[in-house]
Amino acid sequence: MFRITQYMQTLQNPTPIGPARKPPGPVVIWNLIRRCNLTCKHCYSISADIDFAGELSTREVFTVMDDLKQFRVPVLILSGGEPLLRPDIFEISKRAKAMGFYVGLSSNGTLIDESNIEKIAEVGYDYVGVSLDGLGETHDRFRQLKGAFDASLRGIELCRQHGIKAGVRFTLTQDNSHELPALLDLVAEREIDKFYLSHLNYAGRGNRHRKQDVFHQTTRHAMDLLFNRCWQELQSGMTREYVTGNNDADGPYLLQWAQQHVPDQVESLRHRLQQWGGNSSGQNIANIDNLGNVHPDTFWWNYNLGNVKETPFSQIWRDSPDPILNGLRQKPRPVSGRCGQCQHLAICGGNTRVRAWQLTGDPWAEDPACYLDDDEIGLTAETAQPRIPLPNRIPMQQRG
Repeated sequence: MFRITQYMQTLQNPTPIGPARKPPGPVVIWNLIRRCNLTCKHCYSISADIDFAGELSTREVFTVMDDLKQFRVPVLILSGGEPLLRPDIFEISKRAKAMGFYVGLSSNGTLIDESNIEKIAEVGYDYVGVSLDGLGETHDRFRQLKGAFDASLRGIELCRQHGIKAGVRFTLTQDNSHELPALLDLVAEREIDKFYLSHLNYAGRGNRHRKQDVFHQTTRHAMDLLFNRCWQELQSGMTREYVTGNNDADGPYLLQWAQQHVPDQVESLRHRLQQWGGNSSGQNIANIDNLGNVHPDTFWWNYNLGNVKETPFSQIWRDSPDPILNGLRQKPRPVSGRCGQCQHLAICGGNTRVRAWQLTGDPWAEDPACYLDDDEIGLTAETAQPRIPLPNRIPMQQRG
């Protein structure tokens, strides 16, 4: 996760750079259930509104939680499918809060209503994230359910009314990039706490729809919009949390933005970004799926490291001999192509490895979704190589 607001606050009000902080354990994104009431086009877990056999029981979930706590995991993000469809979700959530975890709930928002908002508030979630794919008809088309947008927006509003920090998650694709400005306006008008832009990753139904991944130039436009919106709000005294995920080229791109707007802070920002180090799949991010399989992050669902029903998570994460997991933990990672030659490798960490793996079969090939030009990553005409193209891209929609 790339925290735009946090870095821009240091540009606005510079502070001394302290030592790099190492998390005590990985953030665990836990897909407790695969069942979902929606069938979203870009779903990485390929969920459906049916029961899936073999999911962890309440007792098994509690056993895993005890191990995660002992292993000093600081954060649990409870996800799905739709986690609110799990009958014991509030029992699990309350126990997690009582154990001292930071607990987030990742929902599509349509099931947050007057019938359960009191129970949601009673848990005391640290954060509730709701996915929106644009406005009205666009969102409903992505979610393949008429009325989904209004229901999700109502869920966010109910959370805010009950004092729960809530935010919007937006997955950027070629089909919805034109609605990003209007969605940001909506977030501001509704005084929503957080906006998370997720770059499309190639996993699940998202892998089938990778031909609709946005052109690199559209990604740049989106990031320019986020950077400028965040900076303008900070200048006016407004602090909203803007973050991105799944494309760590966002770090070097912010460095370029700073060179244009606050050049005297560029070297300080460079140092902070190098401390961040970019992609942390397999290092500070882990995933447990609904069957108990452990993955380097949520987009590696067809690559298993072990299963918590058979081996404690702590042992899988600490002792695995897996070559990809160990490669993800190398500094620098053993990446090749443009990524291996990039002058910003210490900042982005080689970006999102799963895209290279899905497209080429090589987890260490260049990330095809890096949107920086050759000269921006330090390549010359002599050293540049042909890029791995994004497959079957369709023409970019008109921006509205």
